[in-house]
Amino acid sequence: MNKSYLNILGLANAARKVVTGETLIKNIKANKISLVLISANASENTKKKITDKCHYYHIQYYIVDEESDILGKAIGKENRVAVGIADRGFAKKIKEIIGG
Repeated sequence: MNKSYLNILGLANAARKVVTGETLIKNIKANKISLVLISANASENTKKKITDKCHYYHIQYYIVDEESDILGKAIGKENRVAVGIADRGFAKKIKEIIGG
């Protein structure tokens, strides 16, 4: 998998278009998220919770090879097991890079 999507993730964060934590679930329900990235080391319970919400609300998601510390570092925060992209342009670019 091409790692340059982490750079786009950093740009999206600088533009305040990245959502993490419990607000991610709220934004998925409000249909404000275009793409969700889940880290490889997220717990099975967390993966199920997020993927179920994404399926129900028809939001595309990827389980990426990176661990939570790398996802967090890309957006300048501590460990993040899941991040949501709230901008269609950034989401489209990340999908292209990941291969979707």
